Amino acid sequence: MSVVKNALPEADLKVVGEALQGALVDLVDLSLVAKQVHWNVVGPRFRSVHLQLDEVVTTARTHSDVVAERASALGITPDGRAATVASATAITGVPEGWIKDVDAVRILVDALSTVITRMRERIRSTDEPDPVTQDLLIALTGELEKHHWMFAAENI
Repeated sequence: MSVVKNALPEADLKVVGEALQGALVDLVDLSLVAKQVHWNVVGPRFRSVHLQLDEVVTTARTHSDVVAERASALGITPDGRAATVASATAITGVPEGWIKDVDAVRILVDALSTVITRMRERIRSTDEPDPVTQDLLIALTGELEKHHWMFAAENI
């Protein structure tokens, strides 16, 4: 059942729906990973890494809402349930316990790399079927790439 109708052909809607759902999963998991690391980071760079992690969480949460609302606007039901996110994520898990600041940076560089790679695939796949969704994905990927750069610069 779809309550909301849109002008996209069914085949295009399928491609766009998969891209938006995948983006939602990645963003929800990225926010959880960054928050888990945020709570457990320790070390000489604690404060700067701790604050930087919150910036990633804010970006991921803000964009997850934008992505989910875009899906809803197209008549696609977004699914951000824990079980869905857990079964569809590509982000490597976070170790249990305290996380040294250098390890926290590495974890975020890896997580952001994974998400950015997948977002770029979604950007390509939505080019033809829905430039509006593609534009949304381009904007959020730009923000993720900025976070990646800032964490990667600390990893030298």
